[in-house]
Amino acid sequence: MDSFSETVVNAVDRIKNAVVKIDISKSRKDRKGNVRRGPAGSGSGFIFSSDGYLMTNSHVVTGAERIKVTLIDGTEVDAQLIGNDPDTDLAILKIYDGKYSVAKLGDTDHLKIGQLVIAIGNPYGYQHTVTTGVVSALGRTMRTQSGRWVDSVIQTDAALNPGNSGGPMTNADGEVIGVNTAVIRGAQGLSFAVNISTAKEIASQLIKDGKIFKAYLGIMLQEIDLNPKVVRHFNLPTSRGLFVVGIEEDSPASRSQLEEGDIIFRFNNQPLSTTNDLFKQLTKDKILQWVDLAVIRHNKQLNFGIFPIEQAA
Repeated sequence: MDSFSETVVNAVDRIKNAVVKIDISKSRKDRKGNVRRGPAGSGSGFIFSSDGYLMTNSHVVTGAERIKVTLIDGTEVDAQLIGNDPDTDLAILKIYDGKYSVAKLGDTDHLKIGQLVIAIGNPYGYQHTVTTGVVSALGRTMRTQSGRWVDSVIQTDAALNPGNSGGPMTNADGEVIGVNTAVIRGAQGLSFAVNISTAKEIASQLIKDGKIFKAYLGIMLQEIDLNPKVVRHFNLPTSRGLFVVGIEEDSPASRSQLEEGDIIFRFNNQPLSTTNDLFKQLTKDKILQWVDLAVIRHNKQLNFGIFPIEQAA
């Protein structure tokens, strides 16, 4: 077996037992007006704790009246929805009364563009389908079909299809580095996963409180490397920054001095290198508080305030 194949096979072996198929059912009226419960969609997920907590996409389980999880051995169990965050397209489920294989959660701090990634899921119901690709970009902000902006997204060229949603994106060691979330219809070689650093934060809050308290700015970002001359000239605390790709209308960002093309390098007096750094700062205590923002605009360094609000449901 060649080395590439061996790497993929070993990575899949480490995680495959933790990957599950998720089916949901909802009640609908038939032509005669009778209400009947029936299948309403499916997706993927993965177990990340030995006591049965699962991670998947919010859009996979939203509106579900019953959630059924199928394990790799074909066992079917009912799952409880613990919490749901549409803004990051993440949801936490729990299954009970069993001993479960657990996926190892990785770290995205050292993830590199061009790095091998492996996606596992259940596209079109074909259970435990494996595809491979590379990291195409990091720190994307993308708009979902529901109109929400999801931060801290990894862009890859791994082939994803309906049913892959909620499954794990792993590195060559079989560690989960992202939660597969979306493809762009009509595009080829474009797929996205919410990075696992953000997913860990969301999971912790959902398990603890059942919901997310999050401050909102309304900006679309891209992580970029800063020119070393710029870093030296402004004596910046980081060699990376967040490039403002877009600003949402009627948002805190649109009411501030922030402009498209600015590079954010500090928020609340804390240096920013990744979108996840910013996500960690957008906590409940920042809501309706005046927060300092530092940016590079052309050849100037600017400081001004921004007034985060609570993320609407």
